Amino acid sequence: MSIKSYFKLLRPKQWIKNLFVFAALVFSHHLFDWEFAKYSLAAFALFSATASIVYIVNDIVDRDRDRSHPKKKHRPIASGAISVPSAISTSIIILAIVIPTALGLPYRFGMCLALYFVMNISYSVYLKEVVLVDVFVIAIGFMLRVVSGAFVIGVPISSWLLLTTMFLSLFLAVAKRRGELVMLETKGSDSNTRKVLEHYSVEFTEQLCTICASGFVISYALYTVSERTVKIFGTENLIFTTPFVVFGVFRYLYLLHKKNMGENPTEIVLTDPAMILNFIAYAISMFIIIYLQST
Repeated sequence: MSIKSYFKLLRPKQWIKNLFVFAALVFSHHLFDWEFAKYSLAAFALFSATASIVYIVNDIVDRDRDRSHPKKKHRPIASGAISVPSAISTSIIILAIVIPTALGLPYRFGMCLALYFVMNISYSVYLKEVVLVDVFVIAIGFMLRVVSGAFVIGVPISSWLLLTTMFLSLFLAVAKRRGELVMLETKGSDSNTRKVLEHYSVEFTEQLCTICASGFVISYALYTVSERTVKIFGTENLIFTTPFVVFGVFRYLYLLHKKNMGENPTEIVLTDPAMILNFIAYAISMFIIIYLQST
């Protein structure tokens, strides 16, 4: 058992999803305020640690199925690099660190983190096999990250921003299902690697992707021009960041349909040059509008 195997067990690449806890910090004008930022950093660390526990539990539960999956068979537990008792011990140690740390933060944040943990453990054990519920659990997880990020620094959160988060996470979750279906069809893998896929089809997931992508773009556009947003930032120019959002969706759909990607949303975000450049351009424009132009 190597350190590399344990590092892989924690799935650090997936921690990028927990950047959503910083949404409230960025959109509340407190990005450079250390008194606020330190709590957001703590929230990010706790969500990342909690997510790693969930991944460990999921890998333990799915170890037999993962062995028949072309990619998941290389996971530490499925491949035998880490034993189940060792994985359980690792998760207990992490949990022993998370609980007392979370108790030192606002209780509403702790409640959201606990709900996230219980919900995702339930997902690993059962809910991931319930059609549609599986993708909504993922979406709720992202919404909890955003809400928790607001609770931990004591600022309100826009309802439009929550809707934007919901539609984005649903879009990514459904796109992931489509990617899995395409991979199983092209590589002839055993469909039992994820039983819920029996209730989905490529055509059905494509329809859901269209609905979720539309909801995401519309919600974000309405957020940028909402009265509350304009009042907070003192400008209506946030609407000019919308083209970056639309391009990101179009690029993702292109990779999904033309490159047969989508099974791993994190990999797409971290490896596709166009997606990376688009995100950088979006971040720069957001910074200029929120922290320079509106001051």
